[in-house]
Amino acid sequence: MPVVAIYNVQGQQVGDLQLNESIFAAKISEAAMHQVVINHLANLRRGTHSTKSRGEVSGGGKKPWRQKGTGRARAGTSRSPLWRGGSIIFGPKPRDYSYTLPRKLKRVALRSAFTSKVNDEKLIVLDQLSFDAPKTKEIINILKALDHQDVKTLVIIAEKDDNVTKSIRNIEGVTVINSHNINVYDIVNNEKVIMTKDAVARVEEVLV
Repeated sequence: MPVVAIYNVQGQQVGDLQLNESIFAAKISEAAMHQVVINHLANLRRGTHSTKSRGEVSGGGKKPWRQKGTGRARAGTSRSPLWRGGSIIFGPKPRDYSYTLPRKLKRVALRSAFTSKVNDEKLIVLDQLSFDAPKTKEIINILKALDHQDVKTLVIIAEKDDNVTKSIRNIEGVTVINSHNINVYDIVNNEKVIMTKDAVARVEEVLV
């Protein structure tokens, strides 16, 4: 079983934690991670882009000039896609980009993402992380103590905590999510991952 150190908020090691090998020492599937990341980004797309087709653009009801005898090309409307101010040929229309993937594939990708962080020694476990009120300075001091102040970092907590979330959200390069919203994209998009001990337990409970 993989073993990682447990740190307190002062950056001092206070113990070790054995991780579940089926999650944090699994076989890495780059193909699964790739598919899940592409799916995550596609689901984020709003799909509100829109252009006007020939039937939607305004004007152009009258034929610009007679069919023959002018020496110019034939034209039936000034709103042709060939004209300035005309319609758009095969332009984008509002659409839904989201699609679903098998649950098993998502779990394989999550296990692969966590395993890659453990293998690269880029996963740190905190004994606890809680505040009585939002304290951004405290978070900055914790990141400095853990030597994470200059890298993109993902902080994973067990449950939704408004004080922790508000303390972190204004720090550039630091993202916070709870264990219910863990996704492969956030894990691979951040160089280092900080998890609370409770968050590790929750992840192991769900993914085993």
